[in-house]
Parts: sequence; C-alpha cells; structure tokens
Amino acid sequence: MNYKYILIFLLPFFFSCSDYLDQVPQDILTLEKTFESRESSLRYLASVYTYMPDEFDQRSPGGGRGQGTAGAWVAGSDEAEYVWEKHASNIVTNGSLNPSTGLVETYWNKYYKGIRTATMLIDNLHLCKLLYPGDYEQWVAEARAVRAMYYYYLLRLYGPIPILDTPLSEQSSSTELQIPRNSVEKVGNYILSELQTAIETGLIDNIKLSGNHTSADKGLGHIDQAIAKAFKVQTRMLLASDLFNGSNAYFANLSNEDGTKLFPNYDSARKRRLWADAAREAKEFIDTYVGKGYDLTRIYTGGKLDPYLSYRESIRGYHSEMTNFSNTSTSAIEMIHFRIDSPTDILQYDRTPKHFGVGRAAYEASSALGASQEIVDSYFMSNGLKPIVGYESDHKTPLINNNSGYVEEGFSNSDYLDPVTGRLFAPAGVLNAWVNREPRFYADITFDGQRWLNTSEGVVYTSTQFSGNSGKGVGSSNDYTKTGYVVRKSAPLGNWREGNRINIQLRLAQIYLDYAEALNESDPGNPDILKYVNLIRERAGIPLYGGDLPVPSEMRQAIRDERRVELAFETNRYFDVRRWCIAEQTENKPIHGMNIEKNGPDFFKRTVVENRIFEKKNYFFPIPERDMNINRALVQNTGW
Repeated sequence: MNYKYILIFLLPFFFSCSDYLDQVPQDILTLEKTFESRESSLRYLASVYTYMPDEFDQRSPGGGRGQGTAGAWVAGSDEAEYVWEKHASNIVTNGSLNPSTGLVETYWNKYYKGIRTATMLIDNLHLCKLLYPGDYEQWVAEARAVRAMYYYYLLRLYGPIPILDTPLSEQSSSTELQIPRNSVEKVGNYILSELQTAIETGLIDNIKLSGNHTSADKGLGHIDQAIAKAFKVQTRMLLASDLFNGSNAYFANLSNEDGTKLFPNYDSARKRRLWADAAREAKEFIDTYVGKGYDLTRIYTGGKLDPYLSYRESIRGYHSEMTNFSNTSTSAIEMIHFRIDSPTDILQYDRTPKHFGVGRAAYEASSALGASQEIVDSYFMSNGLKPIVGYESDHKTPLINNNSGYVEEGFSNSDYLDPVTGRLFAPAGVLNAWVNREPRFYADITFDGQRWLNTSEGVVYTSTQFSGNSGKGVGSSNDYTKTGYVVRKSAPLGNWREGNRINIQLRLAQIYLDYAEALNESDPGNPDILKYVNLIRERAGIPLYGGDLPVPSEMRQAIRDERRVELAFETNRYFDVRRWCIAEQTENKPIHGMNIEKNGPDFFKRTVVENRIFEKKNYFFPIPERDMNINRALVQNTGW
C-alpha cells in the first residue's frame, strides 16, 4: 500500500484552509459562493474541525501554529512543569488567572467560533446543489457532532455556558447578544442529544472498518459514530462527577439574574443513576466496537506480551500505520479520537533532553517539559504495589510502602533489565528509587543516567545534574528540566524533527477506566470493575488484583491511581482532579524534583520546584470580562 499517496490524499482535507477559517458568510451571495460546489463545501466542513485541540503544541496554549486551542493542561497539573517562566500554564498554577487573561478569552472565543462555523454549515449546506447522495446527511451530522464536542470542551473548562441556537456575528444587535447561561443539566443534555442526533442521521458507523480509510470525504479524521459515542461517555462522566452533579457546595448558589440555578441539587439516588448512565454508555461502546477495529495495543516479542512496547506504542500514532486495524500491534487499533495534521517537532523538542555537546543534532533538544517528583512517585513497582502512599506534612518527605520493595536512597549495583525481553530499563549506578519499577515508568520518564531512546547514531546517556549534558549549567540557560526529570511519553525514537505522528487525544484504555470508575460509583462490587482495571494492568505487565494481589479495599482510589499512571501526560489529570473535587489537595501545594542546581549526591535530594496556588474558584475558568461586558445576561463564575 502506498502510504505516501494516502497522506497526500488526506492532507488537503485536514490541514487548515486559510481561505475558509475566518469566512463567516453574512449575505446570500457569500453563502452561495461558499457552498457553490462540492469541493468548496467540503473545504468549509474542514474549517469546522479547525478548533479541535492540538495537544502536540502545549508549549503554546492559546496560540501556536494551530487555532489556539492547545491546552495548558499537562504543566497546569501536578504532572509536570515547563522551564519557561512565561509559559501559560504558570498563569494557571500561580494564582494570577483572571477574567481578562488572554488564555481565558482564547478558549472561550475559539470554541464559540467553531460552534458558529458548524452552525453555518448545518443551516446552509442545502444551498449546494452538487453534492453526491449521502453527502448532505453525513456532513451535517459531522458538523453537529463537532459542535457538540466544542460545547463539551467549554463545559468542562467554564462550567455551565450559553447554548447558541443561531449563529451570531459582530453585526448582531445588542439585544440579540444578551444570552444567559444554561444550566449544567441543560448543557449536558444538549450535548448528548446533539451527539445522538448526529449518530442517527448521517455519521458513518465505524470508519476503521469502512474500507474507505483514505478518502478525503469519508476517511479517517472525520467524526464517525464511534467517536461520537466515545464523547457521549466523556460527557456523562463529567455530569456524574462531583464538580457537576451538585456535590460541590461552593457552586451551589450560582444562578442567573432571573434566579435559575446553574448547578443541580440531586439526591444520592439521582447521582448514582448518573454514574449508571455513564457506565451503560461506556459498556455499550465496548460491546459495539472492541474486536471491530478497536482493542488495546498489544505487541508480542519472542511470543510473549511485551508490556513496555505495548504501552509505549499505544499512544505514538504513526501515519504509516494508521490504517492497520487487522491486529493489535499498532496504536491504530486503540486510537479513538485524534488529529491527523498536528506537527510533532515542538512536542518532540520539548521531550528530548538537551544532550549538550553530544555533537549529533538528532539527539540535542531542550528537556523543557519536566516531570514532577509527584508523578514519578505514582508509578507502581514491578510487583504492582505503590511505592509511595503519601507524604509528611511538608508535602515532600515520602511515606514509603515497605511491602513494595521501594528503596529511596543509594544507587544500583547492576543493570535493571526488562523481565520479559531483557532490554535495559535502568543502567547500573542510577538512584535505587528508579529501579525495579513497572514498564510504564520506563516508557514515560527520563531520569538522570538513563539511556536515551534514539541509538541510531550511537548510545547516549542523559544527565540532568547541573553540569550534566542536559543540566541547567551547560548550553542554553533556557533549555533544561526544572525537575531533574524529562517527560518521555511520546518522545521521538529517532530525530526529534521527524514527523509521521498522529495526535491521539482519546484511546480505548481511557474508556476502560471510565467504565470501571462509573461502575464502581453506581454498582460497587460488580465483577466488571476488576475485569477492566486488570485489562489495563495486564497490558502494563504488572500483577492483577484478585490474582497475585488482593482486591483493594479502597477501589475508588485504586482506579484513580491506575488512571493517573496509564493516562499520564495525556491532558487528563488536570480535569480529573477537578471533576473529582480533589484539586484543593493535589494542586494547592509545592511540586518537587531533584536539586538541579547541584551535582553528585546533593542532586538526589527532593527539592521544591514551584509553590502552586489553587483556590476553590479555580475549579473553573472565569467567564471572559470582555464577553461579560458585551453580554450583560451572563453571570460570572463563583469567586471571580
């Protein structure tokens, strides 16, 4: 199969169409021009997709090379920290966010612009008289689904929001612009209803099995029923969670000027039903699609499951393998929602260590995205147990699980090898804390003394100590890791400039964990809870609950622990701690790392990297001040 041909065929649809991005027809002549041909209508459909988040460019939240919807979520959570002080995530974590902050305005304006663009297509595609049979139904359904997804992104970030039934423009009258916020329940039901309508009225069922993967009008990259159903799961997970189901008292009195309550007041039985709805939706997705183009990525080496490769490759998303759905050896089998057109060099530069002085450009980048000590501590040991179960009151001194085999001090005397394949996980001489960990740890974290992934031009070992090849004290003072660790997940296996990557934003492992969480909240003790958590653990190569390990007494926490590791650095943690209403505990404290100002023994001391601030109001972004001034019917989020 000629993959280069496929890529050329796909790109015209999925790359930004500059002539159409800002085209918002205002009169019948412009409308007729926009939808005068099938080709022009298809380009306009492409513009509807433009505002989907490009999470490969988290260096530039609210800006960058896309349409400004890349998130500040990885470094905005307790997972990581960017080296650059002016990075937008610092506005989130240092308490300086406010209603006039550019980031606050950007997401609001961009997603509503996407909503407006989608509505224009829905309302006007009938003007095109040159469509093929089925085009109208499919493209309108796609625009409807994408519009619902934009509302989902707004809901999880700002809370209850206005639903716009008709497209507005700068020429709209002041009266037309006075639109109050809709309640959480109405917004959630609208998203679910719109997704379901799209499913029933035109979306392709399962593009993976359609045999039409590469076509510009019906191929991969279009929203199909599978993606729409997955976003129904995500929406129900939001609605059932404490931040949205009325459990957070801080937002209980948020109301419109007419007294309409924006958050629900459900009893415990109603909350349980919301979780049951989420579990049902997730199980329906699993039953419909697993084994039919979807499964967990599983790679076998020497006839044995290779957990390290299976997990690592599940998120890589190669263009050249994107149509391989015949087995579980590629990430294509696991990916659900993704962007085809995202350039990868920024992400790969940020996650490739500096390697100053190595003399090979393919190895030399920035170390800019540093993993926190807190996420490092979260990965399990090879025996499946947590090494750290909490911290002393200083938030730094770890409470070690003595049954786990974790050793905090000292250095290893021998190489630690992958027990399945014998590949090198941790070279001799590294800190004992980084030895005997689970395979996901070695796929996700670059630590001092670790061998770099790219060995095509020779073996290089990364040193993040002050004078090390990737330390603060060498080369550019603007490129180093602030934590002594570098995020390794999604880092390049070759030259950091190389592309051939798909931006996977939602994969099957998340649906499995969604199902386990929702089922545990609605039907605790159901055997499917253990089944689907264990499917994740089995793929990760660690012992299963109810097998080699006892069933956790606190299953909710066990599911959250699994989710934190499996979905690390995939933009979930930021929103998870908020919907669980635990951000006051996880985000309002320092994050730590190694002491990057030192070499030798002093480097290996837990050190405060940043003191972070989180107040109750920070569960949601504020409504932009500019929009509050224009739309006087809007009420501000509590605390702002």
